[in-house]
This record gives sequence, structure tokens and C-alpha cells, in this order.
Amino acid sequence: MSAVREGLPEGRYGRSADERADRKLKIIGSALGAVLLGVVGWIGWDYVAGQSVSAEVIKFQVISDTEVKVHLEVRKESSVTGVCSLSSQDKEHAEVGRADFTFAQGSSRVDELVTLKTTGRAAMIELVGCRPAPSAH
Repeated sequence: MSAVREGLPEGRYGRSADERADRKLKIIGSALGAVLLGVVGWIGWDYVAGQSVSAEVIKFQVISDTEVKVHLEVRKESSVTGVCSLSSQDKEHAEVGRADFTFAQGSSRVDELVTLKTTGRAAMIELVGCRPAPSAH
């Protein structure tokens, strides 16, 4: 019969070096994870809060070789005057029109049909972006 040797008695000699290292890594990993989560949350909040004017092209209709009607839905604070930039391109993706449209209505959601003048027949419309209008001080 062979004798089976058991490990050291539990808790008699303290923690091993590996257990201490594992505990430190868990603490460091948790702290870094919390910091990363905070940074991602802050960046997301800043992005959402920083967009005071936004819009969406609902549809557009090419009226002629020099004109496109665009239905825009603009979302903004009711006290803000918004400016949205539109660009139109032809079949070869060359820009044939670009214009800024101002929305000063006192509501937070504006549905409006705007006319974009072009130098050639448009094939697509792009909402370049929206921003608050510069304040006149």
C-alpha cells in the first residue's frame, strides 16, 4: 500500500504567490474595466447631448434638370435656428448642387419641403449635416 501525501494544511502558511498575483490582477482588471466603461459612457453622452440640430431626408423628387424637391424632417430645440446642408449628385457622382437651408420655426420638429437648384440632372441627394445657426451678437 502506498501512502498518499496530501498538500499543505489549508490556511497554515498564508496565500501562495500565485493567489496574491491573481487577486492583484483581478483588482487591476476591475478598475480598468470601470474606467473604460466610464469613458465610453461619457463619450456617448457628449455625442448625444452635442447634437442640438439633426435632420433626415424623408424623400426627394427630381423635378427637372435644374431642380429637386426634398422633404426634410428637422429635429432641434424650439429656441434654436437650425441650418442644414444638402448636396445633390448626378449618375456619375459629380456634385451638381449644394445649398444651406435655415429652419427658424419655434417648434422642436419641423417637416418641410425645400427646393434645391442644380446645374445638372440629380440622381441622389445627400444630407451633409445640420448645425445651429451662428447667433448674431
